[in-house]
Amino acid sequence: MYQYDAIDQQLVDERVAQFRDQTRRYLNDELSEQEFLPLRLQNGLYIQRYAPMLRIAIPYGMLSSEQLRKLADISRRYDRSYGHFSTRQNLQLNWPKLEDVPDILQELTQVQMHAVQTSGNCIRNTTTDQYAGVIADEIVDPRPYCELIRQWSTFHPEFAFLPRKFKIAVNATESSDRAAIQVHDIGLQIKKNDAGEIGFKVIVGGGLGRTPMVGVTISEFIPRADLLTYLDAIIRVYNQQGRRDNKYKARIKILVKALGIEEFRNRVEAEWVHLRGKESTIPMSEFDRLSSFFSEPAYESLTNNPAELTSKLANSAGFSRWHERNTFEHKKPGYRIVTLTLKKPGQAPGDATSDQMEKAADLADQFSFGELRVSHEQNLVLADVRQDQLVAVWEAAKEAGFATPTLGLLTDMICCPGGDFCALANAKSIPIADQIQQTFDNLDYLYDLGNIDLNISGCMNACGHHHVGNIGILGVDKKGQEFYQISIGGASGNDASIGKILGPSFAQEDITRVIQTLMDVYVNNRTDEERFIDTYRRVGITPFKEAAYAKAN
Repeated sequence: MYQYDAIDQQLVDERVAQFRDQTRRYLNDELSEQEFLPLRLQNGLYIQRYAPMLRIAIPYGMLSSEQLRKLADISRRYDRSYGHFSTRQNLQLNWPKLEDVPDILQELTQVQMHAVQTSGNCIRNTTTDQYAGVIADEIVDPRPYCELIRQWSTFHPEFAFLPRKFKIAVNATESSDRAAIQVHDIGLQIKKNDAGEIGFKVIVGGGLGRTPMVGVTISEFIPRADLLTYLDAIIRVYNQQGRRDNKYKARIKILVKALGIEEFRNRVEAEWVHLRGKESTIPMSEFDRLSSFFSEPAYESLTNNPAELTSKLANSAGFSRWHERNTFEHKKPGYRIVTLTLKKPGQAPGDATSDQMEKAADLADQFSFGELRVSHEQNLVLADVRQDQLVAVWEAAKEAGFATPTLGLLTDMICCPGGDFCALANAKSIPIADQIQQTFDNLDYLYDLGNIDLNISGCMNACGHHHVGNIGILGVDKKGQEFYQISIGGASGNDASIGKILGPSFAQEDITRVIQTLMDVYVNNRTDEERFIDTYRRVGITPFKEAAYAKAN
């Protein structure tokens, strides 16, 4: 993973000192709330319903065991001994004291971490596939390109105060998209042209929130050397012409929609003329430098399916289920990718206690070269586990609460913190997730249903990505009461789509009944090979809607 040089370290050290002084001045009434607001936001600090929330950057989801132990220690000493992993592969602390935040940021610098640009109207954390670098069908490892974008965008003087927040995601496999690039402000699909040269398909104008949209392709192929100049051109057009009079219409997706993709492309091309071939063109030596930080670990020469693994698979139904759902094929023989699920019943999805973080760090040191990944689905990943050590990992994961064998199933849901914490939320998300986990606790039934994405958001800001869940749940306010709107048919992969609302919202006590009804309709209509999303696309929304509201009446 990327290691700071002296300039990087100086940069974050000076930023902490600057923010410490800004915080002191605010607490001494030398800065107004309005003056302090943009300063704290670009250091990752929100003021939530009950306390501040600090969002810590985990660039493209990569963590060392040392960094995770530091996060565990900080959460124990400065918070309430847990943290929340978000869909943008970051970690959020929900209960820090404002006066302690500079000290937290100072401690993060000791392990090359920070909270810079995890909020505010700037370019946020660049995300990618949690299996980057270890998946066999990858065109090229996307992490060096994510690091390039991170370095370019951090403290970019022209893009510090954009019309609205800006998110970029990178994907490097053509068969799947675990980075959800079509619902980002800019999505980059790495590809090769006919000459075998690396470049990028560029998608622009995706996003969720109040106006969810799937992005559109602005360029089928941008050469690798021109990546930053083309990104620069896109964001310059947005920065100059995006709306600033209405924050609900300020995202780039609104500008792209208003202009149309052809006119938007023309304006980007006109801006690019002044940038292409200039100082931001990337030499091959820079790609080589960045790639050197992501070299392969010391893999051993192994073979697939060692005797220990084969025997355990044959004799342990529990292990076999976990292996089927929570592990993934690795590009190297004898290795496997393991997901440590943060979806244990009774614990909020994406949450990990300080003890769990330390246990995950131990597992990374013992079994995965001291590195972990954070997934878009709010789980942790050990990317390089030897197959002959999978049984030991499984047993340790069970003890730590990481082995719920439901990856990709109905209860492996994405969920925002909701009204339990967030001042913007209309309703609570975590109790809904808990109800669903308790109701759908039969593994045989979950396995029969197959892969289903269920996403929950507490408000229209869509931090839980409900718009692109096969089933999406949105908290809404009805005259001071918490209700929930349900949509179906969303997807975030290569077949990205925005879900359609079933109809009027439901009371909290009705949610699990409605979800069960939707499952019944699916089971009664599916063919042998169909997933939930496939059946929905074939039969349409009507049978689901009629069943849901028939039972409501």
